[in-house]
Amino acid sequence: MPNYRRASANNGSTFFFTVNTYRRRSFLVSPECRDALRKGLQTARKNAPFSIEAWVLLPDHLHCIWTLPDGDGDFSRRWNVIKTTFSSVMKSRLHRTDWARSSGIKHRDLTIWQRRFWEHCVRDDNDFRRHVDYIHFNPVKHGVAAQVSDWPYSTFHRYCSQGVYPQDWAGRAEDDTGEFGE
Repeated sequence: MPNYRRASANNGSTFFFTVNTYRRRSFLVSPECRDALRKGLQTARKNAPFSIEAWVLLPDHLHCIWTLPDGDGDFSRRWNVIKTTFSSVMKSRLHRTDWARSSGIKHRDLTIWQRRFWEHCVRDDNDFRRHVDYIHFNPVKHGVAAQVSDWPYSTFHRYCSQGVYPQDWAGRAEDDTGEFGE
């Protein structure tokens, strides 16, 4: 079995995450799923606080940046609580027993989330800014919005209200020349 290495830090570190749905199914932006995700976040933050620096929710995945408290680098436990809470609320609507693999059955996995997630320890202010920009531009990149400001499930609007971005930031998809663009 592979030994997956995770970034770790104990000094209030900041992390970028990507979390995907199982088989990249598109359901995350439905009202029921947003409510279940909110419940998972509230549960995780009550037991193990963290701050959400940036966030975008797309139909089949999400990206976010969290800052953890000093001395606590256990983001995996938080993701486990979020995914488990979400899955317990949405199991009857989203779990597909016909998609379950033997290893998934053994581990009692549901066919809602990919088992793992991607994380990156944010190194400095420039790295933070680049990842925040990537998060906010992602709906345009994936073709679910013509402009960043069109996508409602993003902290972009909070950043605009704080004066970090202008409302027309990044223009349209054809205007992107950033290093994360494909």
